[in-house]
Amino acid sequence: MNTAAITFNYGWDTISKSMLKVSENPPIVFPEFCSLEDMEFRWWVAHTKSRNEKALAWDLAKWNIPYFLPLVEKAHKRNGRTFRSLLPLFGGYVFFNGDEDSRYKALTTNRIAHVIHVANQAGLIRDLSQIYRTMQCGVPLDPHPYLKQGDRCKVIAGPLCGVEGIFLQRKKRSKLILQVEILGQAAAVEMDTALLEPMV
Repeated sequence: MNTAAITFNYGWDTISKSMLKVSENPPIVFPEFCSLEDMEFRWWVAHTKSRNEKALAWDLAKWNIPYFLPLVEKAHKRNGRTFRSLLPLFGGYVFFNGDEDSRYKALTTNRIAHVIHVANQAGLIRDLSQIYRTMQCGVPLDPHPYLKQGDRCKVIAGPLCGVEGIFLQRKKRSKLILQVEILGQAAAVEMDTALLEPMV
């Protein structure tokens, strides 16, 4: 394996990656430099089989099917050395644009568990465009649990690690509501959402 530094260009500032092969990383958006809003057909969400996101992206590109696969850099250590790799921001999902024929072709790759029909096309385009715009600006993104108002959550780090409560957001402030059921009362503590994960 060639361990020399390799340069990747994904449509924004060129980023130097080490220990990676070009062939391992498809472009984040295909065709490159295209606007997600200007794609001709409807968007679909492919829920891929385990670790098939990049391979599916290469297959879609081979058939000229537009897609969006946000990738983020992750570092991990092995045998005292630091390795960097690009991993899907949303593990198990690739967004692609096409007609019914494109959807059928995608399914024939045998890399997809199922395709999610998107009823709210405008909403998905808005959400994906915000992700892509952030990536184009070079701002780091990390996966984060999706929190909804009223979700029961647990603190996963810091001095309150292990504390459970109800997630609440008011005037751009995130709070964890700690309930005392027998009293029918509660207390609130401000909390960084990065320290919370929803409880199943």
